[in-house]
Amino acid sequence: MSGPLWTSLPEGWRSAQMKNAATVTLGKMLQGKDSGQDVSAPYLRAANVQPDGVLAVDDWKEMWFDSTELERLSIHRGDVVVVEGGQGGFGRAAFVRTDLGGWGFQNSINRLRPVAGADGRFLAYYLIALRASGYIHAYANVVSMPHLTADKLERLSVPLPPAESQRAIANYLDRETARIDTLIEAQQLLIEMLRERRAAQTSLATGWGSDLPEGWSMMRLSWLFEATASGTTPANEDITYDEDAEFPWVTTGELRETVVESTLRGVSAEVIEKYSALRTHPAGSLLIAMYGATIGRMGILGVDATSNQACCALVGPTHAVPEFVQYSLQSAKQQLLLEAAGGGQPNINQEKIRSFRIPTPPLAEQRRIRADLDASVGKIDELIAETERFIELSRERRAALITAAVTGQIDVREVA
Repeated sequence: MSGPLWTSLPEGWRSAQMKNAATVTLGKMLQGKDSGQDVSAPYLRAANVQPDGVLAVDDWKEMWFDSTELERLSIHRGDVVVVEGGQGGFGRAAFVRTDLGGWGFQNSINRLRPVAGADGRFLAYYLIALRASGYIHAYANVVSMPHLTADKLERLSVPLPPAESQRAIANYLDRETARIDTLIEAQQLLIEMLRERRAAQTSLATGWGSDLPEGWSMMRLSWLFEATASGTTPANEDITYDEDAEFPWVTTGELRETVVESTLRGVSAEVIEKYSALRTHPAGSLLIAMYGATIGRMGILGVDATSNQACCALVGPTHAVPEFVQYSLQSAKQQLLLEAAGGGQPNINQEKIRSFRIPTPPLAEQRRIRADLDASVGKIDELIAETERFIELSRERRAALITAAVTGQIDVREVA
């Protein structure tokens, strides 16, 4: 019999519904007040169930339960917890490896308690593979807010090898995924070290790491460029969703501290004439994000382009090499962000950017520093990119290994 991840199963395996392997229980709605006989206890919530089967319980909260609820909603070693709803995390699953005595769980969580000799680790690995394949997203209700309800979870098809085989597969995956995770962690530490080295080199070269060298001075950005400018957001019908548009239209999403050569959206010259706030920034302009989550991002235009109102463009360098200024602002990003105002949606206005001062050498020195940093930082960026690709390939291998093991495509007895 075929299923979500398999067309056939090995001899001795059977296809069943999840309810044949585990009881499914939805957690309790958040209760903020004591009803009189309740106790305050820690509870699992969606945020505790991290990607790749990690259960993180260091960050915990408490709510009120009565004694019967805490017993019914207990968390034992061997259980599996599955995120019930939410755009980012629904369908995430984690195996519970230690008893969480006195804990309950919220109704953003479904608990699977294995029955009939089923191994919770096997079930958790299967759910991880199913989510990685995209099946969970299609299977859950995604009309408004996606939910992997208890009913849907109970009816989910699952391959069930004999109990002994489930344990062997889980043991194999525990061992092999731990090896891959250790390798990924080492590569992530390498990326952190490379980024620290990059930041140190850039900071020292652009004058932020020591007293100002002779001939340098602290200069406002407004003294280094002819003008600052911004833009606007045209009506949707005036935007061309085509990378070959006459003038690229840049938003903060395109600002990645690199050169912006093109975008997937643009406007025509006629549209630019239609909007008084929409202007063309010449190639070589340095754009800085002023609002929200992307605040402080920057990029240099490689072509003439327009921008939305969240971008501040430093236009017409007079006493500056734009690439040098970009390197300098990368080193001074935290100082620049201190100029931001606002709580939930911080922003830096154009005047704050205009008045921000950076260490500035003569133009010839800026060009030399830019060339030196392009060479040294470029090598570091290549190493970071290669390491990130290695991590992505390792994650793909991890996912493929889990899928192959839980569907019987590899015989773990032969590779043990």
